Amino acid sequence: MQCVVTGGNVKVFAKAVHSLSRIGDELYVEPQEDGLALRSVNSSRSAYACFLFAPMFFSRYSIPSGHNFRCKMAIKSVQAVFRSLATLEKTVEKCHIELDEQKDRLTFTLHCKHGLLKTHNLSFQDSESLQAVFDKDSCANVFRAQPRLLVDTVVHFPPSLEEVTVSVSDERMWVRNHVEEEAEQSKSMLTELCLASDEFDHFAVRAHNNVTFCLKEFRGLLVFAESTDLPISMYFDEPGSPVVLSVTDNVLEGNFVLATLSDDPSRRKNSSKGAQMQPPPPPDDFMNDDIDSYLITMDTSIAAGPSTTSPPRPSLADPTCSKQPDVDSHRTRRHSEEEKEMEEDETSDAERPPNKKFRSLFFGSVLSQSSQMTTQPLTTQEVLASDSEDDAQLE
Repeated sequence: MQCVVTGGNVKVFAKAVHSLSRIGDELYVEPQEDGLALRSVNSSRSAYACFLFAPMFFSRYSIPSGHNFRCKMAIKSVQAVFRSLATLEKTVEKCHIELDEQKDRLTFTLHCKHGLLKTHNLSFQDSESLQAVFDKDSCANVFRAQPRLLVDTVVHFPPSLEEVTVSVSDERMWVRNHVEEEAEQSKSMLTELCLASDEFDHFAVRAHNNVTFCLKEFRGLLVFAESTDLPISMYFDEPGSPVVLSVTDNVLEGNFVLATLSDDPSRRKNSSKGAQMQPPPPPDDFMNDDIDSYLITMDTSIAAGPSTTSPPRPSLADPTCSKQPDVDSHRTRRHSEEEKEMEEDETSDAERPPNKKFRSLFFGSVLSQSSQMTTQPLTTQEVLASDSEDDAQLE
């Protein structure tokens, strides 16, 4: 195979190589009768790109009859040949590409001004045929726009953004950054742009769908289309089906096939079912609360007591307790103080029950008087009153 690229087509060929470098790490070269095909695919097989340069693109294009040869090489080595894109058009007059199957070499010879020659011998490997199966003409939604419109749209998204979502209606297209459902909404930023149908060269919608695809590969095509001033066509159907981005000219054709996120109905169904199975919030009414659970929680937060398997009997602080011997001096002082208080209360109101320490029937933890006054339910007060009457009869 021998082909020669001259003039401004050298820069177009170099731009195509750089665009393919955003897809994968390997460049697949396949000379065909209808032109030279350059392809690339990413490691996960979710993005595929192909440029087909017609024989008219070259000043000379020749392959042996019945030639069936395919090879692949590291795309970075081909990028090194066309490293400086800014000065390439000014310094390079033509590029000669020759394939030597016996030496397994693909030779790029750059004929620069002032008779300077730059020769790059690149090794390659035999490869299988790389071809994505897609039918862009059968897609329900078809759009075509100038590259400047789409470049001005994606410039609002940060370079670190991985995916964008495109939604369409009869007269509008919305482009926004994709935010994962698991992401924290308070820390995520949503950027959305709306494009009217009259801003497009062609706007045909038959299905109101939205698709999410990678932005990195999309930027690669935009760079090529902007440099060549070729309109970009977009074809897609529904979530999960690939989106096809295409640029077409008389001498070249480029297709980028990108996978889209599928709309998982089972995940959405499970999330809605989980939301329905959530228990309703408890009523804001203290009398409707579970008194036993409330007491357990209250006593656990204050002090831990013995096991509930053998709960102790509630000990009542009456005047007879001060007459019994006690090894704990602190408990003796406490009983003596209670005795004085109870004597004063009995003189003022004989029917009033004495002040007592409430011992939880669940954990046996002694609560302070302030806790009893603020958290003790009404049913427990009746029990205390009953105990005080029995103590009065014993006296």
